[in-house]
Amino acid sequence: MAALEALAVLLHDRRLQPLEVVEGATRLYGPNFNKNFLKKIKMKRNYTFILLLLCAFASAQNINDVLRMSGEGSYGTARFQGLNGAFGALGGDLSSLSINPAGSAVFNNSLLSFTGSNYNAKNDASYFNASSNSSLNSVDLNQVGGVFVFKSTNSSSPWKKIALAFNYDLIKNFDDDLFVAGNSNQGIDNYFLDLANGVPFGPLLIQDGEYIEEAYLDIGASLGFVDQQAFLGYYGGILDPVDFSDDNNTDYISNAKYSTLNQNFSQSTAGYNSKFTANLASQYGSNLYLGASLNIHSVFMDKLTRLSERGFDSNSEIQTIIFDNLLRTQGNGFSFSLGAIGKLNENFRIGGSYQSPTWYNLSDETSQKIYSDLADSDISFINFNIINVYEDYTIKIPGKLTGSLAVIFGQNGLISFDYGYQDMSKAELRPDSDPSFAAENNFISNTLSSVSTFRLGGEYRILALSLRAGYRFEQSPYANGETIGDLKGYSGGIGYNFGGSRLDLSYNYSAQDINKQLYDVGLPTPASITNKNSVVSLGYTLNF
Repeated sequence: MAALEALAVLLHDRRLQPLEVVEGATRLYGPNFNKNFLKKIKMKRNYTFILLLLCAFASAQNINDVLRMSGEGSYGTARFQGLNGAFGALGGDLSSLSINPAGSAVFNNSLLSFTGSNYNAKNDASYFNASSNSSLNSVDLNQVGGVFVFKSTNSSSPWKKIALAFNYDLIKNFDDDLFVAGNSNQGIDNYFLDLANGVPFGPLLIQDGEYIEEAYLDIGASLGFVDQQAFLGYYGGILDPVDFSDDNNTDYISNAKYSTLNQNFSQSTAGYNSKFTANLASQYGSNLYLGASLNIHSVFMDKLTRLSERGFDSNSEIQTIIFDNLLRTQGNGFSFSLGAIGKLNENFRIGGSYQSPTWYNLSDETSQKIYSDLADSDISFINFNIINVYEDYTIKIPGKLTGSLAVIFGQNGLISFDYGYQDMSKAELRPDSDPSFAAENNFISNTLSSVSTFRLGGEYRILALSLRAGYRFEQSPYANGETIGDLKGYSGGIGYNFGGSRLDLSYNYSAQDINKQLYDVGLPTPASITNKNSVVSLGYTLNF
């Protein structure tokens, strides 16, 4: 406790300014700064944060984290995007390895490829009959890779060539802005009331000589997330116990009076889920290609949400509430894939592949801020410099099977079709021995369902010029088909072959309807959102 008390003293010293947060510790600089002392503080704080996790799993990780890690966006090489990813039976493209790892054996020569994209996300929202919209642009180098083809020098060997490929793909861009506004009869006080009711009042009180941020951390560590939110609601002025004199009081009332509220909710997200693939494939005879890949994922995401409420009744002591939450998720993942492509004849190819489950090992950090007219005078010391660091956890995204068919019209063009199947009800949070994770996994099993994905693409060649188009349909992962709707996407592209190199340009568009609850509890009416993503990509391929 000595280190935490010292940290609280530092935070209350108005001469010191928090400059940055790194690895779960607040770096503070001032006239009495001592690096060894800070190390002791950091060690103690990290220990406290880990304790917080053990009591707070259920509120920290849930079905939303699973869905965030599932699926893949409209990325890859520009040619891959032009056909909307329908490459399972085609191969010959570095991003096709994400569909079928046998695809690298289709290459006739070694090459390098890289692609840059401009990503536009637009959200049209409707909330309590009010409409709003928001949009965001970002630019990424979303694909870089190469393949090395080694042809057999033994004419009698059935193994004609071996291909070794390495590829980096951005499979999800988390960059997004969402703005929701409306006149609601459901205030954030309901969030705090739903969590606080049933929580004893006495343990929430700040002890003599204890600072508010120290109490916030200690309650989270010893009692858990629910009690921590009850503490925040009480000292944020949002709620009061029914009986102040009873430490065992478990009933609370709201200090906010309203019939309708003007609510503004914003959510800004930044980050990525990228995949590095190491691939080995071979051609056997004239008609069979076999391949395998190992995939390493890297995940980073920051999500900042803010809810502001105004328009309370004139006799309400609260006239303004602002509630901020910051979540940082980072980690890595692993998967492998196996695949085959067969030539039935000169015109028809079939393909099949298995994508193993992806195991993500992730860590979360959260911070909160709250303001109201009745908040404790020291409430500002609970801010984004006070960080809850959760113990690492694992998400398992189920495996996927893909079947493919392609028709080749000689040098004139092609049509390709892919069908993918993935049972999202098998997704899991781990360790599943944790009771809260077991309950959430049961909820996932009953809420999510199997997902079928259809991709159709075509390419028509006129001398050195290629014209491309594609279509994509992906079923909702929800059994009800409403919480998240079906995804539909369209694409087009053009490419020019210079002989030793190729330049490709593509446009990819997708749209999906989402019913989003602003918070997991307390505000049950969702905002209806139409999410529209547009990706313009330019890629260059150099042959050797």
